[in-house]
Amino acid sequence: MDRVKGDGSMFKALTIAGSDSGGGAGIQADIKTFQELGVYGMSALTAITAQNTLGVHGVYPVSAQALAEQMDAVARDLKPDALKTGMLFNAEIIALTAAKIKEHELTKLVIDPVMIAKGGASLLEKEAVSALIEELVPLAFVITPNIPEAESLTSIEINSEDDRKRAAEKLHQFGAKNVIIKGGHQPDSDKVIDLLFDGKEFLTLSNPFIDTRHTHGTGCTFSAALTAEIAKGKGVYEAFQTAARFVHEAIKNGINIGEGHGPTNHFAYKLSKNQLIN
Repeated sequence: MDRVKGDGSMFKALTIAGSDSGGGAGIQADIKTFQELGVYGMSALTAITAQNTLGVHGVYPVSAQALAEQMDAVARDLKPDALKTGMLFNAEIIALTAAKIKEHELTKLVIDPVMIAKGGASLLEKEAVSALIEELVPLAFVITPNIPEAESLTSIEINSEDDRKRAAEKLHQFGAKNVIIKGGHQPDSDKVIDLLFDGKEFLTLSNPFIDTRHTHGTGCTFSAALTAEIAKGKGVYEAFQTAARFVHEAIKNGINIGEGHGPTNHFAYKLSKNQLIN
């Protein structure tokens, strides 16, 4: 079983992110995804959001001390095999997260640079973008921006595949070992094309575009799936393949709840995999 190490213990993954009271994104989506992929999930909350499918109604950052103690507690007793960041909200939280990752020598960091919620609410203060680039991105094993996030981080307007490649190269120059730019915001001929740059070559994956408003939490879910597979020792491209398929199945087999941007179906990947086996 790929969920168990040689010593019989489970692989472990940590999410450092905000809480989504609606359950579709944030740590809730991350832990659901970890569980579905057979990885033990842990969390350190950066903020609490009052949120549902209609939007974000309130954001309440935790104190720096609260985040530090959560990360210390996990790292000292349950050191993760991989970790991911989601909503970090401000420069202080970003600086603290980077410092704790270095202090505890945590590796295999996946950065999901959460900036804007599906409903348009800002989830990262503008002055925090430079802190993200300068302090956290150099620690990244993988960074997974969508196209608007890649544009914001690199100041490159993305309208073509070549633009995506230039943005990926720039993010790699910032220090990220691997860059995945997700293509959901710019479907090409009814396909979603995701781009991976490992510092040497570009690799792409495509899935059929699904026209639905129920895509809340796809970025969190993608990065969580990637983190889970990396925690299990999978290479970046294999983890990329699983994460892309996980999200595709989650959107394709929607659960259609809520009056706005509804969540995806975190159960779908395992069900589709079992159907193929049977």
